[in-house]
Amino acid sequence: MQISIKTPQQLGLAIRATRRAQKVRLDDVSGSAGVGHVFTREVEHGKETVQLGRVMRLLEELGIELMVDVPDEAMAELAHLRKTGLRPLKPRAKRAPTQDSTK
Repeated sequence: MQISIKTPQQLGLAIRATRRAQKVRLDDVSGSAGVGHVFTREVEHGKETVQLGRVMRLLEELGIELMVDVPDEAMAELAHLRKTGLRPLKPRAKRAPTQDSTK
């Protein structure tokens, strides 16, 4: 069944409900997905600052497919980007230590 997800809390509830319906313990699904149990608990509680890649692994482990509703006017640009890809991000410049940090 498809449901609309608009907040991290709504996604967390869907993840928790799925895990419980499958009768899987939090630490078991965490281990299978390669994430920590604290991370899974935070996701289930709707923490807003989690790593998306790790959330995707958790969704995959539970058999939850994430779908987005892309506006029609963006489809041509999406097709172009899928074909051409993106340039790799440039590495961030390392900050030089300040004089105060050497004391």
